[in-house]
Amino acid sequence: MNKILIVDDDENICELLTLYLEKEGYTVVCANDGLDALDLYKDENPDLIILDIMLPGMDGKDVCKQIKRKDDVPILMLSAKAETFDKVLCLELGADDYVVKPFEAKELVARVKAIIRRTKGNQSGYSDLKFADLVISKNTYTVMLKDRQIELPLKEFELLHMMASNPNSVFTRDMLLERIWGFDFFGDSRTVDVHIKRLREKINLPGVNWQLKTVWGVGYKFEVL
Repeated sequence: MNKILIVDDDENICELLTLYLEKEGYTVVCANDGLDALDLYKDENPDLIILDIMLPGMDGKDVCKQIKRKDDVPILMLSAKAETFDKVLCLELGADDYVVKPFEAKELVARVKAIIRRTKGNQSGYSDLKFADLVISKNTYTVMLKDRQIELPLKEFELLHMMASNPNSVFTRDMLLERIWGFDFFGDSRTVDVHIKRLREKINLPGVNWQLKTVWGVGYKFEVL
């Protein structure tokens, strides 16, 4: 049974989401501020976190940053702000989705289900991908570069693995959204751009024989030189 941690200082939202999520079979725990959220995250080991940005004490962005430094647990951010800047910032911090208040509880539950479906999959039986000093293992979800492990959040790993499995093939943003985030993803193509930018900063190093490249007007490819 999947466990959800809800972090919001609005008791009404916590109670409403708990009601809907428990009806779907989830176990739910709640925190009302950032510090309690970190404690519950450590104690409860949730499968997904619903995290409000505006919290007393430590805000949601700082909570997200601390958790994503250590774990790839999916995080769905809640905010009263609809500005693009806030959405991009949350994605850059590692959030998996972003919902603007007010929202329909049924829609949020649908997003929770979609995220959990995407992150629960078979993690065995894959051959490692090797490109000189770069080794990508889907069995262990690890990336080794010159005998050093590169820490990648789940979505960045999945993007790299998919493109490296098809070297020199061009993927449009829509193709990447569909294959990595799924048909039921509610975001837009800027999500892809944010993740590619962060991934490129980690693996596009001088002197290597591969590059994550932009194909202008089309999308991206993992180019082997």
